[in-house]
Amino acid sequence: MTPIYQLLLNFKKWLLPQYFRPGYHFLRIKKLTFILKQILLFVSSSANYKFVFSKYSVLTSGLIFLGLLLGGCATSKLGSAGQKKTAGKTFVIVGASSGFGRGVAEQLGAYKANVVLAARRTDLLEEIATNIRAAGGTALVVTTDISKPEQVEQLMATALQQYNKVDVWINMAGVGGIGRFWEIPLSDQAAIVDINLKGVIYGSYAAIKQFRTQGYGTLINLGSIESENPLAYHATYASTKGAILNFDQALNQELRLSGHKNIKVVTVEPWAVDTPFWRHAANYSGGTARMAAMDPPQKVVKAVIRMSLRPRKEIPVGWKARGTWISHHLFPHFTERIAANIVHRYQIKTAPPQEPTSGSVYQAMEAGHGVDDGVRKRMKEEKKMRKRKKA
Repeated sequence: MTPIYQLLLNFKKWLLPQYFRPGYHFLRIKKLTFILKQILLFVSSSANYKFVFSKYSVLTSGLIFLGLLLGGCATSKLGSAGQKKTAGKTFVIVGASSGFGRGVAEQLGAYKANVVLAARRTDLLEEIATNIRAAGGTALVVTTDISKPEQVEQLMATALQQYNKVDVWINMAGVGGIGRFWEIPLSDQAAIVDINLKGVIYGSYAAIKQFRTQGYGTLINLGSIESENPLAYHATYASTKGAILNFDQALNQELRLSGHKNIKVVTVEPWAVDTPFWRHAANYSGGTARMAAMDPPQKVVKAVIRMSLRPRKEIPVGWKARGTWISHHLFPHFTERIAANIVHRYQIKTAPPQEPTSGSVYQAMEAGHGVDDGVRKRMKEEKKMRKRKKA
């Protein structure tokens, strides 16, 4: 038996129970078994062994094989039963003015949930609240700066005054910092930590306190695939996302040891996604913010809502995130190196020039208020332009 064959058999022992537990609707067992056999047969053959472990194909092979293998319906739309369970529940969404937060809020409105909208841009929150009410849900707008603990306390108090309970608290507010660590002002980096990490701690503290009082609740914190595999030029941002994963893991164990079986903490880990995040990021890289092979935001929106009903401790979203997660656990240094090279190519070598900016670190920006921000479309157009110039 070849080493890779044995490795994948071991995979089956510890990976499948986590991703294919009963009640979670992934691939049917027969189909799963067939796919696993095909992977084992392919990889174990001497001709393909060198290919899978060649210098440039480990990450690609992992993403294709394991990502497809584990691709389930965590990103699928809720069925009628799930929508009925969501109706009437109260959700607090921090960072609801754009991107994932807005997408989740508007989808929950369509499912007739009670949605508490929190962010810095009040006008946008009012617009989203109107959409939610028109779709059949209820909405409450609470202007909130997540980096200020007193405002987070007020957010919880206002939500309870209106709805008397909070079923799900979702921390989605965050801002990026892109560029070489030593070229990003220290004040920007401190503010990123205040928003991304301290803000999550403040929100989580308020949520867990209320959940313990009412005896149940789900806390969903937005991590990133960078919680697992930090990327070059994202040092401080990646550190906050790694901290969120550790924070959530510790919280889950504390809740378990305290006997709080009905309080769940979820870390959602997306791949790079096409949202206004890139427009809002502090950017000192010299190039327009972007990343390779971005996912559409609806994948994450659906995963977050599904996790509110069937919480799991950690959920990489989409096949690229799952593939990277697995690859990094198997080959951490190699995966980090390949990922860094990809970021360097797209962010430093080929990105159109951009002047340094602190983005929305210190104050909210008017630009970038949708769920999708059209980054993928712009990147395709730029690629066509480069090809024309070469021709």
